[in-house]
Amino acid sequence: MRLPTFAHRLRATIALAALLLPFADAHAGKTLEQIRQRAQLVCGVSTGVIGFSSTDSQGNWSGLDVDVCRAIAAAVLGNAGKIKYVPLTSQQRFTALQSGDVDVLLNNATWTLTRDASLGLHFTTVTYYDGQGFLVPKRLKISSARQLKNAEICVQSGTTTEKNLNDYFRMQGIKIKPVVFEKLETALKAFFSGRCQAYTTDASALAFIRSKEAPKPDDYAVLPELISKEPLGPVVRRGDDEWFAIVKWVVFALIEAEEYGITQANLEQMKASTDPVVQRLLGSAEDSGKPLGLDREWAARALKTAGNYGEIFERNVGDGSPRKLPRGLNAQWNKGGLMYAPPIR
Repeated sequence: MRLPTFAHRLRATIALAALLLPFADAHAGKTLEQIRQRAQLVCGVSTGVIGFSSTDSQGNWSGLDVDVCRAIAAAVLGNAGKIKYVPLTSQQRFTALQSGDVDVLLNNATWTLTRDASLGLHFTTVTYYDGQGFLVPKRLKISSARQLKNAEICVQSGTTTEKNLNDYFRMQGIKIKPVVFEKLETALKAFFSGRCQAYTTDASALAFIRSKEAPKPDDYAVLPELISKEPLGPVVRRGDDEWFAIVKWVVFALIEAEEYGITQANLEQMKASTDPVVQRLLGSAEDSGKPLGLDREWAARALKTAGNYGEIFERNVGDGSPRKLPRGLNAQWNKGGLMYAPPIR
């Protein structure tokens, strides 16, 4: 009888490992272990972008990014109150994540090649598709960004906004004078005092700035052009694939829940659904938490805490908020938008 060769044995071992791998318990990962040991999730957020992450007079945080933080905390700790919010400027945010001062960054950070490939970080997925625009005083009678020749334009430093501004006008052959500020509050104060002829940032912020920050909102207009793509979402450190997967799939669970009609209000009733997708998502059938190193109720807790993606959007930046932004690209994939979750199975 011919004895099996080393190559045959190796192939058989690999095949057996491949069969067993899906059933192996997932390792929790060092970041999740640290979070559990301290019983607290540390979220890096902005210093104040209303609709995404900002505080009220009592110091309570709210916004789309804050709700995603709360969903993550509920999924991994079982309590959305066990969060420390660390407000970070555009210059501080990536360093804070790299150094381990925060576990996850939700800071209106745009996903770019350079940031994703050279900072030792991973962008997990997109929670808001945005684009850069301009706010101008109506008295200047400017109806297009192309009319801003030789204009002084206020912009926040350390952002993709600053680079996009220079790239756009260089390509248009138009000279401008960027006036750069480290903090958002300082940039807005300079613009509304007349220091600049235009202010530029993500379009999601401009409508709110006009309506809530301008001394007289009717004296200002948002120009129609969008000069960039600004996909925003959670960022984690490289080197911990387990944590990367958890953050990513919590967001996907929020998106998937909206597609299947699971809300904060009907979540308990939906646990009795016979739909296999709903059963897997809510842990009433297969245990979707096991591959993530979590329990089977991880997604149900996230949804009970923050609601599905549509609820989070409407509450913070949509019709239920002062911003009243349209869903646009942030609508579900089957309703003309780009929000699409891979299958939870």
